Amino acid sequence: MGRVRRFVVPLALVGTSFVAGMFVGPPREARGEKRDETPHAVLEQLARVLVQIENRYVDPVERQRLLEGAIKGMVAELDPHSEYFPPKDYTEFNDETAGKFGGVGIEFDASGEFLRVVQPIEGGPAEEAGIKIGDEVVAVDGKDAKNIGLEKSLRIIRGEPGTKIELTIRRPSEGGKLYRVPLTRREIHVNSVDWDALPGGIGWIRIRAFQEKTHGELVDAIVKLKAKAGKLTGVVLDMRRDPGGLVDQAVEVADELLESGIIFSTRGQNGTIVEVTKATPGGALTDVPMVLLVDEGTASAAELVAGALQDNKRALVVGLTTFGKGIVQTLIELGGGAGMKLTTARYYSPSGRSIQWQGIVPDVPTDPARPIGYGIPFKERDYPNAIPPDGPIKASTGPKLPTLASASASASTSPSTSASGASSSTPPKPAFTLGHKPEYDKDFQLKAAFEVLAGVIAQKK
Repeated sequence: MGRVRRFVVPLALVGTSFVAGMFVGPPREARGEKRDETPHAVLEQLARVLVQIENRYVDPVERQRLLEGAIKGMVAELDPHSEYFPPKDYTEFNDETAGKFGGVGIEFDASGEFLRVVQPIEGGPAEEAGIKIGDEVVAVDGKDAKNIGLEKSLRIIRGEPGTKIELTIRRPSEGGKLYRVPLTRREIHVNSVDWDALPGGIGWIRIRAFQEKTHGELVDAIVKLKAKAGKLTGVVLDMRRDPGGLVDQAVEVADELLESGIIFSTRGQNGTIVEVTKATPGGALTDVPMVLLVDEGTASAAELVAGALQDNKRALVVGLTTFGKGIVQTLIELGGGAGMKLTTARYYSPSGRSIQWQGIVPDVPTDPARPIGYGIPFKERDYPNAIPPDGPIKASTGPKLPTLASASASASTSPSTSASGASSSTPPKPAFTLGHKPEYDKDFQLKAAFEVLAGVIAQKK
């Protein structure tokens, strides 16, 4: 029997393990049902197609390849996030959620024709080889990489540590010049939590994704941050471009930030409430003012944390409306080392808002300031077979505050104010990439969150 875990990956279940079972009983036909209401007719049709392909296709085809293709297609037809993994892919998927994998050390954006480098991971093979932010991958091992897509590209580019791969990159900053970049894969470990101290005793904590060690990394970061800041007066929790991940880790993170209250609930078939998850007393960071920074890339498990903090009035949410992925994926281990990620429920915030499609609406909206390579906004509802929200769409329950103008409106506070005195209506130019440390002088969204938090702190004095 298989083991299951819940995910909200675009990149999720909490607390318990489930065992995949099978109900054995009399044939459905024996209960008076028509044959075409059972899977038998479809399976017979599949067998006919399989026989025709094996006997008549122009070249011999392995049966295993055909059957895996049929299973993949059946699961992929459901929604954009349900997926069948053959044994090798399932192993790689588990390695990715653990934060460890063999690769070349690049964060990609796949919204354009070619993969664009968002940033090379510090100390990784790509950075050492000279790959830069904004470079485009036009070929992998000599094969055209146009419209390859992120998930397929990851399967190709990742591999066993020590194996070699060659990327062909185009550098727009040099007029589209092409370079061949031979690389040797290494085991890449990506920390999911970054932190630093900002002026005035305010801490900055960034959660990149929810991996197996995220909660532990967060607790460690809080301890170090308190030691560095002395008296911690407030925290900016930065979850921009956090694609989600393991929900059990998201729950533990939310529990460290909340003293009580619901974190989320789930509803399955026919709207039946499956689970209500609540915070417990004694969190490591429940007693200081907090602002949460989000954008269109904040998705799935990260949106659960955002909804919990907003609905429980624990933090003001600053930034852009999030991605809108509020559905549960259950990770099911199948026979032979294969696995399946299956959508099994919808997530709801503590106030009963469906996160699916609509996302988390910020309390303080800001202008978009996409990092280099971030690409064109694309959200959950834009997928052709996206699951719709269940029930009426509810607006944010947080306080309604005016839109914060771009920091470029003030020469004294903005790093992006031009020499010609650009007005606040001028769209901000992408001039930074989110990194391991806060870039307060370049990142006007972070500056906006800092200013909102400073106002909250002042009101509490």
